Amino acid sequence: MSRRYRVVHRTTYSYSDEVTSSYGRAFLTPREFAGQRLREHDIVIDPVPSDRSVGNDVYGNATTYFHVTSEHRTLEVTGESLVDVDGDHPSTMAGTDIPWESARPGASTGPLAVEFTLDLLPPEITPEVTEYTAKSFAPGRPLLEAVTELNTRINRDFRYVSGSTTVSTRVADVFAAREGVCQDFARVGAACLRSHGLAARYVSGYLATDPPPGKERMVGVDATHAWAAVWLPGTDPTDRTGRWIAFDPTNDQFADERYVTVAWGRDYQDVPPLRGIIYTDAKQSTITVSVDVAPVEV
Repeated sequence: MSRRYRVVHRTTYSYSDEVTSSYGRAFLTPREFAGQRLREHDIVIDPVPSDRSVGNDVYGNATTYFHVTSEHRTLEVTGESLVDVDGDHPSTMAGTDIPWESARPGASTGPLAVEFTLDLLPPEITPEVTEYTAKSFAPGRPLLEAVTELNTRINRDFRYVSGSTTVSTRVADVFAAREGVCQDFARVGAACLRSHGLAARYVSGYLATDPPPGKERMVGVDATHAWAAVWLPGTDPTDRTGRWIAFDPTNDQFADERYVTVAWGRDYQDVPPLRGIIYTDAKQSTITVSVDVAPVEV
């Protein structure tokens, strides 16, 4: 199935005093890859920046840098995109039934995926994370079967509580509280996979606001969403790139045509929607974010 979406992501910063200079970097441009095609895209910044450029980071994500030099008390950044997304369940992919141990990347099988097996700094892989993962990853178990069960267990064992965590919350804290939001559950899933030597991505993007006929509305819509992906070696021995299977612990399912991918990295810190530095004497500030992912008839 293929769907087309109009995505509007608007972020507004308001300050109690004048901001004299604002530097920003935005990850708001959806990626293009097999299964997703970017038809149109624009980022509007108000006030208009005096300097602006577009480039790619080390993971191939498109980033927009900007510098606003005019004094302002409000900064608004709006990304608007038209995206086509295809959806196929990973069970239709060849090679998902291999023993999970065979999906560990190496220099000869998946050199570009090896980085995604490494723990973060500070470390997130604790004995509890490893033990929790081992319950789904019995020796020789098929990869897709193991990931499916892990996805379901995270969804069942951790409660979605909006506002319960921040971007600096550690995986160990999420395990202790057994609650969090989609970003936390994606990070938990990634840490679990890495604890067993598998490559895991953190994926940032959006969920469709209006679900397709016959499918339920899911948690995480009307905001940025996050999920994880596990690396799968290619079926051709000469293929050293492999493939990735995206899964969403927040909703206990694999990513389908409702998921719009913006960026991926090893962790949230690699791909926040916006980051920056401001110069101001303001004592107070607020941020308002709105996201709309609306289907468009093709």
